[in-house]
Amino acid sequence: MEPADLGHHISRRFNEDLEKVRTRVLQMGGFVEEQLQQAVNALVEGDSKLGEEVARGDHKVNQFEVSIDEECGRIIAMRQPTASDLRVIVAIIKTITDLERIGDEVEKVALIAARLAAVEPPSDKYREVRHIARLVTDMVHDALHAFARLDATEALATARRDRVVDEEYESIQRQNITYMMEDPRNIRRALDIMWVVRALERVGDHAKNICEYIVYTVYGKDIRHLSLEDAEEQIRASAASRNA
Repeated sequence: MEPADLGHHISRRFNEDLEKVRTRVLQMGGFVEEQLQQAVNALVEGDSKLGEEVARGDHKVNQFEVSIDEECGRIIAMRQPTASDLRVIVAIIKTITDLERIGDEVEKVALIAARLAAVEPPSDKYREVRHIARLVTDMVHDALHAFARLDATEALATARRDRVVDEEYESIQRQNITYMMEDPRNIRRALDIMWVVRALERVGDHAKNICEYIVYTVYGKDIRHLSLEDAEEQIRASAASRNA
């Protein structure tokens, strides 16, 4: 086999390995997204059985992370990727870590949902929780969509919505503090809701992290400690230099 043929063969095998790993990440993400939706459903519907089932499903999220991490290690050892190819692998490893942490937060929501199922649900069926849950579920979904397409523009737009989640979280916290001050009998339920919305706010943070890894993969820019405005400016400058 000629050297050029060997290089082509290695590149083809690497691309095949990488595509399989990317598919596994999306499978993991899809499962985590479904778990998130079901955990919120368990809370809203007062379904303790569903809450317990979702909580037990966290072990599957952990298994996804371990198996994908091992596969990434194998690819690095065998293919020795460099430059942009290595960035993809690094971004995948970081992404599955955040997906696993989303799974941990979902487990918390599910366990609280199972416990609250024994309590009479409020007449509005946890309206405040449903709203922030919808925001973060959409963020997770869109982050995974951006990951599938390696779409940095969509990733940045999704990351920007984390500010709305933070504002909603702070608003709910203030409301619950007021409820507790007005009637001490509300304290236990208010604390449970505060833990739920805190977990959901953290889900939004992890979705934002995934979006930042996508930008790193596409542009080689680490924007984790930049404001979104500064990140967008750096990306515009990077794109302009590429087109020059």
